[in-house]
Amino acid sequence: MVDAAVRAGFTAELWVVSAGLGLQPATASFPAYAATFNTAHEDSVASTRVDRRLWWKGLQDRMGASTLVELGSRGPVLLVLSELYGSALTAELRELGNAGTDVLLVGGAEEISGVYRVPANGSLRKVLGGTLTGLNARMAVSWLAHCEDGVLTSPATTESWARWVERSAHRETYNRTSMTDAEIKKFIRVSVAEQHDISRTRLHRLLRDSGRACEQKRFANLYSETMGER
Repeated sequence: MVDAAVRAGFTAELWVVSAGLGLQPATASFPAYAATFNTAHEDSVASTRVDRRLWWKGLQDRMGASTLVELGSRGPVLLVLSELYGSALTAELRELGNAGTDVLLVGGAEEISGVYRVPANGSLRKVLGGTLTGLNARMAVSWLAHCEDGVLTSPATTESWARWVERSAHRETYNRTSMTDAEIKKFIRVSVAEQHDISRTRLHRLLRDSGRACEQKRFANLYSETMGER
């Protein structure tokens, strides 16, 4: 992603949103820790949306870390966030949106005023390749490839992206492939290993977007069984 940003003409820095350390540059070093916003994980630090937001505020205050607004004062900001982490950072995202910075959010949990958001789109998995749990990052790289004028969310870039999505999206059909319990549990294990913070609801949506079938209640039961085996 950093290479793609450089190719698009930006001076890129990689930062990490961490449930244990706050907002930190990827070059920073810290002792090992265990913390996540994934409510199904044994190292979860918060069980509700309110708890996640309070935890993040306290963590940022305690660590004396940089904020999204501070990063935005230095240039455009491209954010790749899962649903849970996007929810935790809602207050900072709103402040960033109010600052008038050029901001792109890929993924996240909700629309934020002043922040251009591109929700996760499972119909792009086929053209972008890879797994569904890594889709947001690959979408961000693809967006940067459409950014040719040095402005992250310019009309030219957003229109180019929209045209590409229209051509490339693999239309979902409702003739989904059935799966055995063992196949669904394997999908859950692999996906959670790749993205620890993914919610059960989001995971079920990704499975269905990939053209496979599983009724919601059945998926919830298999998810509980699978996470209980970890």
